[in-house]
Amino acid sequence: MRTLAIVNQKGGSGKTTTSVNLAAALGERDRRVLLIDLDPQASASMWYGIKDSGKGLLDVFTGDAALIDQVQETLVPGVWVIPCSTWLAGAEKALAPEAGAESILKKRLAKLPKDRWDYCLIDCPPTLGTLTINALTGADEVMIPVESHVMALAGVAQIHKTVEVVKERLNRELEISGIVACRVDARTRHSLEVVEKLRERFGKTVYKTVIRENIRLAECWSFAKPITQYDSFSYGAKDYRDLAAEVLKQERALAK
Repeated sequence: MRTLAIVNQKGGSGKTTTSVNLAAALGERDRRVLLIDLDPQASASMWYGIKDSGKGLLDVFTGDAALIDQVQETLVPGVWVIPCSTWLAGAEKALAPEAGAESILKKRLAKLPKDRWDYCLIDCPPTLGTLTINALTGADEVMIPVESHVMALAGVAQIHKTVEVVKERLNRELEISGIVACRVDARTRHSLEVVEKLRERFGKTVYKTVIRENIRLAECWSFAKPITQYDSFSYGAKDYRDLAAEVLKQERALAK
């Protein structure tokens, strides 16, 4: 199972949009995907129609609850969700005095059935706090969605530094699998220049696929459907299917 933490400490970067819609696009390609909503705002959970999951993940982090008991099947083929709720906001404070708190999720992930899912996508909070560090410690790879705005470039550099620290101290296997430019408006020079700067600075780490600005992507959350189901022929659906194809190509590279 490939485990990808989808991380950006800046809100509005397309992190949850990417988590939800990449999961659906991979499911279309016959991959079994487990999406873990680690953001106390619970946007990914609500996107899949889950309104209230109770304490759930909070009990996983602060008690003896097992991850497998939190899994819910969705109406999207190939996608299961471990939902979140606002209760998880209490985890940061609760875990602050705990020794080894940054490794709790890694230990819980290790107890999941090895061959039940092909992918585990972790939608992280828009901070680099304890929950995100848990995701980075438990994941194999990091995907960084970036809004196509010049101010977002500094945030990518910060995530790179954080990943290096986690790799050195907590998770030697961690790698950045890719950076994906989101909310790209091809009508503006600024947006295209930011994508160009990303490619200049981070090279092949940047996916060829860009996620174009698309009103249908903004709408589908309200209908509790990923873009592939809400408007299968939209730019948003095409872009996330293209991103899924690139992610699948990485499987072959990893297998070598």
